[in-house]
Amino acid sequence: MRTDKQKPEWVPEGAAEGFATHVMDGVEGGHDGMPRPAPGSAREPKRVGRRSLSLDEYVEGVLAGDRTVLSRAITLVESNAAAHRKTAREMLQRLLPHAGRSIRVGVTGVPGAGKSTFIEALGTLLCDHDQKVAVLAVDPSSTVTRGSILGDKTRMENLTRRPNAFVRPSPSGGVLGGVARKSRETMLVCEAAGYNVLLVETVGVGQSEVTVRSMVDFFLLVLIAGAGDELQGIKKGIMELCDAILVNKADGDNKLRAESARAEYARILHYLQPATEGWATQALACSSVTGSGIPKVWEVIENFVVTTQASGVFQRRRNSQAMDWVYGMVQEYLRTSFFSDPAIKRALPEIERGVMNGRYSPTVAADILIQKLHKDGRS
Repeated sequence: MRTDKQKPEWVPEGAAEGFATHVMDGVEGGHDGMPRPAPGSAREPKRVGRRSLSLDEYVEGVLAGDRTVLSRAITLVESNAAAHRKTAREMLQRLLPHAGRSIRVGVTGVPGAGKSTFIEALGTLLCDHDQKVAVLAVDPSSTVTRGSILGDKTRMENLTRRPNAFVRPSPSGGVLGGVARKSRETMLVCEAAGYNVLLVETVGVGQSEVTVRSMVDFFLLVLIAGAGDELQGIKKGIMELCDAILVNKADGDNKLRAESARAEYARILHYLQPATEGWATQALACSSVTGSGIPKVWEVIENFVVTTQASGVFQRRRNSQAMDWVYGMVQEYLRTSFFSDPAIKRALPEIERGVMNGRYSPTVAADILIQKLHKDGRS
């Protein structure tokens, strides 16, 4: 039986207000450790539902930096409920003039490279220098509940205590590569709330790196020394997307190996096409535990921003990403509309059976489905 009065035991001690949690129904005992009253009894307290916010309250709360309202605004834009879409769209439109003023940094890496530890170390350093940092940690979703397992949030204990930091894990919801479908909207909301550094962590596998690369200004690949040849295939393609390679865990007995690995990556980078026009991809080393090399990483990011803004590459990339966002939303809408069409829903089971038993080729099956729309007068 839990006897704490305020937080579940898995919430970091001293966590700031921005660490939003809730206790699911069914936990034995009340907050004071006493048994709960039976449902429907006179002693059972009345449940008070959370009041819905108006559009003005969402906008004003976000612009004021209210982290409770910020969390609810992000939940709103992540929602797939039709009732929430209109409010979310209007809210984003009103917040848009206040967004776009941050540095967006994507962080990826092989499993076990210490991405979350590095993000916490960098975020803490930035908070110490009066920066407002938002961490969008895209968690792998539970395959059963489709909910976020909140792993990164519970690990970043020091950062969550900072009043000028906001950590938001987002369930991937089954999206390819684990990137949440509404990550871009979440970024805009955080920027409107005054966060001037956004750190976006990927799950580090599959196509998530490509997607996050299309959303951020600076893309950082975190690696470790001595990972083995089995990870070379993962590294090869990502190295061509990143603006810097960071060898983590450069401390203790591993310090020399890490520095050797950094030098080797620096040599390899000379033979690769830079990911950003006018910028030479760099190889760095750091220790997220001791903090050694962390200030250098931020210095490189700042130099990147200055260099690319002066050349115009920074704004051109932002413009290109905005249009990619538009096209992606259109494609998502068309796909959803297609498969929700009544004629397609009726035809799909038979088409699927025909493909699986070899009666239809995939090309013929696709043509039949498309013709279903044309026959209903659609084009």
